[in-house]
Amino acid sequence: MSTLAPSALQTLLQFAAELDLSKPAEARRALEERFPFDGEFVQGIHQSMRAGVAAGELCDQGADPVRYSRLFKAGEDSFGLSADAVLMSAPGPLHEHPDGEIDLCFAEDGDPKFDGQAPGWVVYGPGSKHVPTVEGGTMLILYLLPNGAIRFLKG
Repeated sequence: MSTLAPSALQTLLQFAAELDLSKPAEARRALEERFPFDGEFVQGIHQSMRAGVAAGELCDQGADPVRYSRLFKAGEDSFGLSADAVLMSAPGPLHEHPDGEIDLCFAEDGDPKFDGQAPGWVVYGPGSKHVPTVEGGTMLILYLLPNGAIRFLKG
């Protein structure tokens, strides 16, 4: 989907790549300030993701309650970030973020929370780990991973 390609997300990717993810709260505030959740750019991402899911081009791997797909691998054109899309309404697999993780979470139905947080930006620092959990509904999530780094763990 060209609207979700690195070239279409260039301003976000460049900004995100320069954030200090070792300070997740500050990084989250900076993302919200530069790319407000209710703003046109972020809501455009949501609409593009929704259209991709509806067309069967996005989140076409896995099975409910966790479906996913890779948008692009980390590379020079994506400022070293990879991007995944996930549609989920339950816990996912335990994993670690060697270099951190930036999530953009959209409510699809119900009143969902991602790891207890309302829709919007969520940031995890380098070395953090969790079982990503959506409760109270369904979320469509854009995951950005520095260097594409993720390590799935046995829990």
